[in-house]
Parts: sequence; C-alpha cells; structure tokens
Amino acid sequence: MVKLEAERHLNIFKENAVDVISDAELLAKLEDSLKNKKPLKLKIGFDPTAKDIHLGHTVLLRKLRKLQDLGHTVILIIGDFTAKIGDPSGKTLLRPVLGDEEIKENASTYTEQAFKILDQKKTEVRFNSSWYKAMDISKFLSLLSSYTVARVLERDDFSLRMKENRPLTLLELVYPIIQGYDSVVIDADVEFGGTDQKFNLIVGRHLKEVFSQKPQSIVTMPLLVGLDGKNKMSKSLGNYIGVTEDPKTMFGKIMSISDEVMWEYYRLLTDCDIAAARKIHPKEAKLTLAETITSFYYSKATGKASKEEFEKIFSQKEIPENMPVFKAKKSPIDLVETLFCAKIAASKNEARRLLQQGGISIMAVAALGGGAVKDSSLEIPASGLVLKIGKKKFLKVIL
Repeated sequence: MVKLEAERHLNIFKENAVDVISDAELLAKLEDSLKNKKPLKLKIGFDPTAKDIHLGHTVLLRKLRKLQDLGHTVILIIGDFTAKIGDPSGKTLLRPVLGDEEIKENASTYTEQAFKILDQKKTEVRFNSSWYKAMDISKFLSLLSSYTVARVLERDDFSLRMKENRPLTLLELVYPIIQGYDSVVIDADVEFGGTDQKFNLIVGRHLKEVFSQKPQSIVTMPLLVGLDGKNKMSKSLGNYIGVTEDPKTMFGKIMSISDEVMWEYYRLLTDCDIAAARKIHPKEAKLTLAETITSFYYSKATGKASKEEFEKIFSQKEIPENMPVFKAKKSPIDLVETLFCAKIAASKNEARRLLQQGGISIMAVAALGGGAVKDSSLEIPASGLVLKIGKKKFLKVIL
C-alpha cells in the first residue's frame, strides 16, 4: 500500500518535469516519508532582484502547491544574501550589484505574492542572510574549498563568457556554492528549479554529501516563454506578466501571446483539459486561458468581466484584424517620428498636431482602452500595442 501511494506521489513530482535526479532515489524517500509519516522538505529559492513574482515563477510554485496538498513541506528561501551577487545562470553579461535597501524592499512582498499559490500553513520562509551573516571567514573559506574551479567552469554560460572575454567575477563563480549551501542548512530532501538552475541544484546535492547528509533529489521544470515568444519570461527583458498586475493588463497580455505559446501556458499554468481546448477555435481557447489565469489571481467575476471587456472592444470591430505594423528598434519610441516613418502621418507636423489634440490613443494588446496618448515618448512593452490615430487609422507597434 505504501509503495503504491509513493508511486502516486512520484508521478505528481514528475508531471511536466524536465529532469528528475533520480526516480529510484526519490521513490525511496517517498516510501520512507509515508512509512514514518514525516513530510519531505521541498526547497525552492528566489533572489529578490526585482519587486514582482511573474507567471514564470509560478510554474514551480504550482508544482509545489500540489505536493503540499499531498502533505509535504515547502521551505521557501528568500535569497536576500545571494541577491547581492545575482544568479549568473544563463547570463552573458555581468549583473549589477544591488544595495541592502533595494533588496529589502523587493523581498518585502515576495512571500505575500508566493502565498497566492502556496499553502502558508505548509510553508517555512527562511532568509539566507540569517546564516551567512553569522558565518565566520574560516568557515566560509572551508566551504569554498569543497568545490573546484574546474567543476564550476564546466558551466556553458561561464565558459562562453571566458571565451568571448566578457567579465566574470569571483563572486559569480562562488554563487552556486553559496546557493548550494542553503540546502545543507535546511537539510533539503528535494530541490526545485528551472532548467537553467540545474547546475546550481547539482552543487547543492554535492555539498550535502560533503557535509555528511543524504544528497538532495532534484526536479527541474521548463522555463516559461515570455510575451516575445522566444526568450524565457523575465523582468529584465520586459516580456513578463506579473502576478500582481491589474486584471485588465493581465488579460490583455495573455491575449497577446502567439497560438503556439498558448499551449505551453495551458500546460504549465492551468489544470484545464488541453485536449478539449484544442477542439475549439484558437481565439476562444486563448480567451478561456486568459479568463482562467485572471480568475485565479483575482476572482471568477473579475476574470469574466475582463473577458467581456476584451470581447466588447473586438466585437465592435474598433480594431481591424489587418493593420500596418511598425517594428521599433528600441523603447521608448518618439511617437511623432514613428507615425511619420510608418507613413501614418504625412508629416511630423501633422503627427505632432494629432498628439496635441488628443487624436492618438492606446487601444489594445498591451493595454485595453488605454486612452489618449499625451507624451511623444512612449514605452513599448514586449507584447507590443495598438494605436488608434484619428477616427479610422490604426498602427500596431512592436519591438
């Protein structure tokens, strides 16, 4: 009976996962957990390098909530110490160093946002500064000696930066060791992360053995593609959907993703029946997706209202399906220059006059019913936006 239940738990651990290290080891831990009625300690860590948690983070949080519902405990590490370094995973450039006040401000809302998904009663929140600030230099040096430079430089992102003569600091080299030691402090049974975190998770697994603990199992989850349709969702790239964004913006951003990306959002962000969703028109499927996600973070009534507002704008054919598209090289844009270059306005003077008279408004995509544009300098989000010029002209601007 215990083995069957352990296998059921294992299947939930593996659902949508990319890597599990390893099935047999994790199954043995689950059997022991069930036999002794002792929940597994599941580690997840976030460095508060920005204020908001976005939908990309929730891929992991949703997985952990399902495991909490099975009785396991989540230990949420807020990396207020490691944030000073910045996780170099997948980065090709040197990251800026954050100050204490900025980190503190960013961290202040992380737990509140995470508890939109996680069960607070089954979550332990730990700040890793609490043990690093108490660590003396001799112990820290001893920790660094537990891993070789050669092993660290095996990372593709590090070796690439060295090959291309891009800066790589000693702080970045030791980051995986510092993050990995968090697993030793809390004696994690399983650590979760995105696929870009795999190296860091393996370092934690190694360090637990160095400190005579059972190695942690590892589960990596896919990286959610952002609004640009190609890069992982990221605050720094501006292609994200924050969990605290207002419902109108959240709904509009979800509606801006491509049909291909939509199915990954269905798989990783909802419990919807994807087979059933594929049988309906893609536009209806996307409306359902946007309503489902918006409803989760607000309410069913809010999700429904956001859908009705979106449909109202499009059903009235205020926005044509075919319109000119202008590809901006950077954001913000100069609106007067853009309208002239896109041949929407015959001259810059005409474009300037339209702007001054309130004849240009944001219609959709990144924001719905955004109202008249008053400033010539206009930010273009990764999802792009639609402008209405005068009564009949439309222009879609994308990066």
